[in-house]
Amino acid sequence: MAEPILQVRGLVKHYPLTRGIVFRKQVGAVKAVDGVSFGLGRGETLGIVGESGCGKSTVARMLVNLERPTAGSITYKGEDIAKLSGRALKAVRRNIQMVFQDPYTSLNPRMTVGDIIGEPYEIHPEAAPKGDRRRRVRELLDVVGLNPEYINRYPHQFSGGQRQRIGIARGLALRPEVIVADEPVSALDVSVQAQVVNLLERLQREFDLSYVFIAHDLSIVRHISDRVGVMYLGRVVEIGTDTEIYDHPTHPYTQALLSAVPVPDPGARAHRERIILTGDVPSPANPPSGCPFRTRCWKAQRRCTDEVPLLAVPAVFPSGPAAHPSACHFAAEKRVVPPPGDLPLPPAPLPGPEKD
Repeated sequence: MAEPILQVRGLVKHYPLTRGIVFRKQVGAVKAVDGVSFGLGRGETLGIVGESGCGKSTVARMLVNLERPTAGSITYKGEDIAKLSGRALKAVRRNIQMVFQDPYTSLNPRMTVGDIIGEPYEIHPEAAPKGDRRRRVRELLDVVGLNPEYINRYPHQFSGGQRQRIGIARGLALRPEVIVADEPVSALDVSVQAQVVNLLERLQREFDLSYVFIAHDLSIVRHISDRVGVMYLGRVVEIGTDTEIYDHPTHPYTQALLSAVPVPDPGARAHRERIILTGDVPSPANPPSGCPFRTRCWKAQRRCTDEVPLLAVPAVFPSGPAAHPSACHFAAEKRVVPPPGDLPLPPAPLPGPEKD
């Protein structure tokens, strides 16, 4: 990868746990993010996947400085934005914008579409002359595929997909270089998801954007991403190109995630290895020693308890598609599935009403 436009090193975010009402005493910390590092190239899309609660959204909020990191650095064009404040931080925020997850709560219901998309110009008046802002808002509506005549409508008059397009238009208003998309399609119908993803790809080509794309859907992440980072319990456990991660995963957690992706072809499904993980994700307030995944890993050994694995290229793969960073002491390209008798069967789904 060429010189990254955004470089994250050792990013940590711990939320203190306190006890008492008057004299509050810290008794621990929730380790939401615990040493995340990655780079983002110009015009690149980095996908981030993982279970709920693994720290993806916390990373996203730190990238746009909505959360201050406990430790680590976020370098944008050679400047650590985690240490900026005031005018310097405001200037950087012009170039790093965010698209939020829920289009139903991220738009102010009391504001018109024109006011929502034009609000960045109120905060950064140098970005557009006051008399030209309404024209720019109409252009942005057209760019994201909405009728410019909708400028005076309110959010409740739009569907979920249209609302997310409004959120994307707001993110584009200041012509940023980096957009952090925190699960931008998870609240949308499948058909609408495809439209929004195609829109993001077209905008990336037109405006030379770099994306940090967070999602649960592994198929969407592979479609849009150049590289993919897999997170577990606040750490990146594997990172590489989409081909390396999806076709040659080396970390057991990545292999388990990919084995859970639904396959529509019954013939292919019959020959597929399914990895069922036991137990729940450990609490980030009391993570296990050593490897964070060892409590659910079928390959865990004594070394996994005593030693934290580094995110590095495994020595057993000096070259080839499996030679990408993986935080596992016993990384293996082959998906070694534990014997069926060692794992309990998944519980049967409870009956319930069908969803629309």
